[in-house]
Amino acid sequence: MIPRRILVIQTAFIGDVILATALLENLHQGLPDAQIDFLVRKGNEGLFDNHPYLSNVLIWKKKDGKFKSLWQLLKQIRQTEYDWVINLQRFAGTGMLTAFSKAPKTTGFDKNPLSFLFTNKFPHKIENGVHEVTRNYELVKNEISGALLKPRLYPASGDYGFVKPYQSKPYICVAPASVWFTKQYPAERWIRLINQLTAQYQILLLGGPGDNDLAGTIQNQVSSKENVQNLCGKLSFLQSAALMQSSVMNFVNDSAPMHICSAVNASVTAVYCSTVPEFGFGPLSDDAHIVEVLEKLTCRPCGLHGHKTCPEGHFKCAVDIKTEQFLEVLP
Repeated sequence: MIPRRILVIQTAFIGDVILATALLENLHQGLPDAQIDFLVRKGNEGLFDNHPYLSNVLIWKKKDGKFKSLWQLLKQIRQTEYDWVINLQRFAGTGMLTAFSKAPKTTGFDKNPLSFLFTNKFPHKIENGVHEVTRNYELVKNEISGALLKPRLYPASGDYGFVKPYQSKPYICVAPASVWFTKQYPAERWIRLINQLTAQYQILLLGGPGDNDLAGTIQNQVSSKENVQNLCGKLSFLQSAALMQSSVMNFVNDSAPMHICSAVNASVTAVYCSTVPEFGFGPLSDDAHIVEVLEKLTCRPCGLHGHKTCPEGHFKCAVDIKTEQFLEVLP
């Protein structure tokens, strides 16, 4: 039976959700007449304004009552009568939604504790050279035709219009923050880099409202403050994507802004401190560059995710990266 109604579930953080958009592209390519819905956590729904292939975006309001919201979602999912539920998350909450969805076909990763109740389950392995979009594609490749596609976001004309005032001269976007300390290139190093760039480019600092203090610190300490603007918290996801799409270069950490660049094919240079691209979450833009410490450190990587402090106390994976490594990627 060809599925007519499909639900994709990815309730992780922004970067994982953006990477999941590659699966939406592939599902539409392989099943162009199917209704595709997407379930995300509250706060990430803004990524999908104007998305041409999505019929509905379901929202898990975890902070408003995690389990109450889960039960409401389960009721909504069962009423919709999906033919196929595809779960990219590996936790029990979304496993419950999948297993008890009443969908005749349920697909997910075997790391989900309720995967034994799915009709199809697949391994999720962090292997050298295998990207997360490829791991996700494994869930559906036997059911649909077509080549693996890249993640994609769809800024609207209003998003491009909103950022146009920032584009009067050549500019570089810098997204200096990360949720994890050891995935974040240090502020003083960003300042050093920006001081090398402001003579030629306008520098636009991007991030969420919680990144405003960090960006303000950077802006206040650069030598040419008039050429640096702090836009943290002032742009939506899609406005940020529209701005980054035409940037001469986007300098980012191993974090969500990197994936935003991938989703609009923007030029990007990702700095990797404690993590490594080999985990499979690297940039996918045509013009993509990696900056990482040149020395082979026995302590790197120190985990799949970041840490609040460097476990070794020296943070050499970040502080030993040279400014010249960033400058070499510029056209």
